Amino acid sequence: MNATGMGVRRFGQVNWLGLYTLSGREIQRFLAVWSQTLAAPLATAGLFLGVFSLAIGPSRGDVMGVPFVQFLAPGILMMTVIQNAFANTSSSILISKVQGNIVDTLMPPLSPGELLAGYTAGGVARGLLVAVAVGLLMLTVLGMGVAHPVWALVFVLLGSAFLSALGIMAAILANKFDQMAAITNFIITPLSFLSGTFYSIERLPLGMQIATHANPVFYLIDGVRYGIIGRSDSSPWLGLGVCTLATALVMALCWHWFRTGYRMKA
Repeated sequence: MNATGMGVRRFGQVNWLGLYTLSGREIQRFLAVWSQTLAAPLATAGLFLGVFSLAIGPSRGDVMGVPFVQFLAPGILMMTVIQNAFANTSSSILISKVQGNIVDTLMPPLSPGELLAGYTAGGVARGLLVAVAVGLLMLTVLGMGVAHPVWALVFVLLGSAFLSALGIMAAILANKFDQMAAITNFIITPLSFLSGTFYSIERLPLGMQIATHANPVFYLIDGVRYGIIGRSDSSPWLGLGVCTLATALVMALCWHWFRTGYRMKA
């Protein structure tokens, strides 16, 4: 077969047009329903901050040397970011599988790496926009600044990428919406709630502290907290290493599943 025959990539090592099209579709997909994908998370974050501020804030002392609500805000921000990044990729792939049009994504000349990058780009974009929205809420309502902007941005991007990849993994494994709901309710939600979002792990028993340190989401929340208020339970460098490794491992597995068509191709 000559160089222009069927099955030959005619656009070099990377199909930039295909990658741009897939990532653009994923971004437009959540922007089309911005009231659900951007406004709703902002309202939820505001409710969390409002309820905790009214119910606990007045009677709770400082945590890590800052008022409780200011300690809580970065955790709420990161929890909202990772939940939305996960939801973006998981819902996109699962809906395509259930509706039977996943073939429209698998048949174009996109490599496993391009599929992974395109879906992840959508999740990261949604996570970043949610972070900006919640961050503006914190700035205007709580009057909070950002102690280390670069650290905060790095952990928001890393958290969005990690949970986007987990969303891809979950969507590949799930074949029905109730299976995805089980993954969300019994894995993703506990990982985000039991990771120091609402408390400093210094108050936990030793066994629970050890278990929390095995949770990559703890380092994401702790890293964003360091970036915003300048205080954390662990070193941001340690968190950066753990989260980078966890993201690389999950993405490698997703790439392998895209390459083999695991639970996606007949």
